[in-house]
Amino acid sequence: MKAHYLLTTLLLIAAAARAGVTLPATFSDHMILQAEAAAPVWGWAAPGEEVSVSISGQTKTTKANEKGEWRVQLDSLKSGESTTMTVKGQNTITINDVLVGEVWLCSGQSNMAWTVGRLRAFKDEQTTANAPQLRMFVESSGGAGGSNTKPRGEWKLTTPENLANFSAAAYFFGRHLHRELKRPVGLLVSAVGGTPIQSWISPQSQRTHPEMAKPFTAIDEAMKTWTPERAKELYARQLENWQKLADKAKAENKPAPPKPAPSPDPRSRAPGNLFNGKIAPLAGYAIKGAIWYQGESNALTVEGGKFYAEQLPMLVKDWRQHWAQGEFPFAWVQLPNFHNERFTGWCEVRESMLKTLSVPHTGMTIALDLGDPRDIHPQNKQEVGRRLGLWALAKVYGQSIPWSGPLPKAQRFENGAAICTFEHAEGLKAREGQVEGFELAGADQTFHPATAKMENGKLIVTSPEVKTPVAVRYAWKDDPKANLVNGAGLPASPFRSDAW
Repeated sequence: MKAHYLLTTLLLIAAAARAGVTLPATFSDHMILQAEAAAPVWGWAAPGEEVSVSISGQTKTTKANEKGEWRVQLDSLKSGESTTMTVKGQNTITINDVLVGEVWLCSGQSNMAWTVGRLRAFKDEQTTANAPQLRMFVESSGGAGGSNTKPRGEWKLTTPENLANFSAAAYFFGRHLHRELKRPVGLLVSAVGGTPIQSWISPQSQRTHPEMAKPFTAIDEAMKTWTPERAKELYARQLENWQKLADKAKAENKPAPPKPAPSPDPRSRAPGNLFNGKIAPLAGYAIKGAIWYQGESNALTVEGGKFYAEQLPMLVKDWRQHWAQGEFPFAWVQLPNFHNERFTGWCEVRESMLKTLSVPHTGMTIALDLGDPRDIHPQNKQEVGRRLGLWALAKVYGQSIPWSGPLPKAQRFENGAAICTFEHAEGLKAREGQVEGFELAGADQTFHPATAKMENGKLIVTSPEVKTPVAVRYAWKDDPKANLVNGAGLPASPFRSDAW
């Protein structure tokens, strides 16, 4: 027995010694590194193995720790032409066609995952898809019970052949930046349709919140008896029983029963599972900022829509902590116009998104006019991407351009009217005709349609049915008839002065 143990140990040591240096999939041919940042590079090797990383005239050297992990920090790199990165340990890895430019994380649910190939305008977009310095890495891992350290995917150049599988919202955002900045742009896309925001926040962060921590009670209880070994044994018994039934069914010329599936880790479908599987493996890769298109799955109830006002700020804080890049810029797409009776919290999610602008270095693209009343997946991702790009160009890259539609600043009530002021309101007007979308209510909390007129940069809102208004709302419907814009043609955000 001792001899067997010694032989096994020696074999493991020998295997580790032969392991050589390896890298996450993000560090591969055609990758883009963030410019003007101390970009980290990391990977695995044999414990104690010396590893060097060389690029653009600089070389960083370190040794793998006892777990075989290593990490170096590059000096700031300037945006430029294609270069090569060489990683040396006992073996040598050469990464070709490396660019230095602007890297953005793009995440969310189906409207971020929605590909260019699914757009009606795909053929038109495909003819102009020739931008070798605009690249996308799609994280293809699934959810996980524990933190995943190894991403899955590869860097793809913008070509007619690759375009169909690119995230549309991310691509049009990146395209706008690439065209305006004249720099390489890399997009790290990690998105899954039909997923709530709690799937994307780390379990550790959610456990600190009294409400978000509740689902973990049952999971913790299940983990007391679940182990990979027990699950494997149980699955083996299930397979054995299934095989007997399948053989019997075959002998009797009957259909075989469904084959059993392995017992999953109870944490694999828990809150935070997509953070573990699809965000954790990207965390730390140097980025300029992040964009987020999600919220639909949290709009099923009014309570869920309101609670989003706590979840979205937590997600921003959580990701910033895991990237350790300070308060990197973070923007999201406010839910567009759409109506389905199953979603009763659509307006509340929009409101929660508006409230989250109080978090420093964040932004919001208002998409009230870009939706489809009958389709939760609107087609006009080109304008969604462009508006996200306007925010980035203005707030991240310092360009002096309009980037947001009007945002509510203050409302006061006097002389039978609501007087509303806005930020980003230069050139405030109706897109066409008279301003539509306002409602007023008195103490009875019953809202009536109202008219709005411009006066010295303010909107004076009145209604003959409401003599003494105490509350005003704008575009407070899932699919409102609303047309307030600023001089740049960007729509105003829905809002309400009440909390009824």
